[in-house]
Amino acid sequence: MNSRERLQTVLEHKQPDRLCVDIGAGGQTGIGVCVLDKLRKTVTGDKDYTCKICETFQMLGEVDDELKRKLQLDVAGIYPLYDMFGLETGRYKKFKMPVDGTECLVPEDFNYTVSESGDVYVYPQGDKSAQPSAIMPSTSYFFDSIDRQKPVEEDKLNYLDNCEEFGVLSEKELNHFKEKVSWYYNNTEFGIYVTLPAMAFGDIALVPGPFLKDPKGIRGVEEWYISTAIRKDYIMKVFEKQCEVALENIELLADSLGDMPQVVFVTGTDFGAQRGPLISPETYREMYKPFQKAINDKIHKLTNWKVFMHCCGSIAPLIPDMIDAGFDVLNPVQCSAENMDPQMLKDEFGDDLVFWGGGVDTQKTLPFGTPEEVYKEVRERIDIFNEGGGYVFNSIHNIQSNVPLENLLSMINAVDDARGVKTI
Repeated sequence: MNSRERLQTVLEHKQPDRLCVDIGAGGQTGIGVCVLDKLRKTVTGDKDYTCKICETFQMLGEVDDELKRKLQLDVAGIYPLYDMFGLETGRYKKFKMPVDGTECLVPEDFNYTVSESGDVYVYPQGDKSAQPSAIMPSTSYFFDSIDRQKPVEEDKLNYLDNCEEFGVLSEKELNHFKEKVSWYYNNTEFGIYVTLPAMAFGDIALVPGPFLKDPKGIRGVEEWYISTAIRKDYIMKVFEKQCEVALENIELLADSLGDMPQVVFVTGTDFGAQRGPLISPETYREMYKPFQKAINDKIHKLTNWKVFMHCCGSIAPLIPDMIDAGFDVLNPVQCSAENMDPQMLKDEFGDDLVFWGGGVDTQKTLPFGTPEEVYKEVRERIDIFNEGGGYVFNSIHNIQSNVPLENLLSMINAVDDARGVKTI
């Protein structure tokens, strides 16, 4: 099997010839640029290569095609034209990470200022006349949104203020997707994963609008969560408008891309915390499921794409409804959260969901364990999730930049041994 065939076999819940592996196809399966830089230099021997940022908010590095081939990875990912700060991708300039001096490439319009303490402030759409929308502290590896919530005046609230970011895809954006997807489809054997924009209802990473110069409406994290309880009608109107636009964009993308993509990312809204769900199944059914189901049904009606859902935390009580909503793939499979035992998940939901993740704990084992502990956990997770197919190996969420290189190499060695190959 080649990589595309391997991924397709997994998506059909069949056992592939060997383990299917992804590192870096999406903003939830990626790797921080600092540790990626070390990994790439070690694997390729090229000390002069500068890694490109593929997701600026989290400062995730692009796993380029040469590295994918060296590591025998199976999936290529296509991101939207505009990033989390509203910056057009495609043209790049050098940037140095304050925390450790790692050089990387960021979008050309990535404009920022540095405080006396070394904190980096970035500006939406590269416009320094606007307030900065995010900060990367000098000791951090990624950005956090800055709270730009204006005082809420109940009598002046207009739900359309929270819909500013939802628009029909432009011809330029559609051409970007078509060119990238077509190139990978026609020139490589990688499986194809596409991140679709603006289809995640209530994703708290997007609510603050780090891509907007002057975000209006409900934008503060705390204010948003409060609003889902006390301003439910407002939130539902936002979701209705968002869904309306998303359905139109799905039609445009389906017409443009056909069945070249195999998997599409549509939502990263987290419904779980470490110890349990953030919402009840009843709330999920009322507020989120109808809109997610409408999107998934449209995708399944028009295409053969499988729908990928990222949802962190302890979410087991919600999974049956997520399956009913039409999701095909679950990520990151946070086995470190309560009631998320890997064997239980595989036994109860493995016939309905492809698990994409769960391969190693990125909160404890990968950054703070020994190489031996990393190897052991990876092999145990593969043995559970890969049984009978329906599994793509990936860590539990992104590999953070502070992961020791020797632990990352141990993860790769464990994956190689499970596949019967040697890449490093």
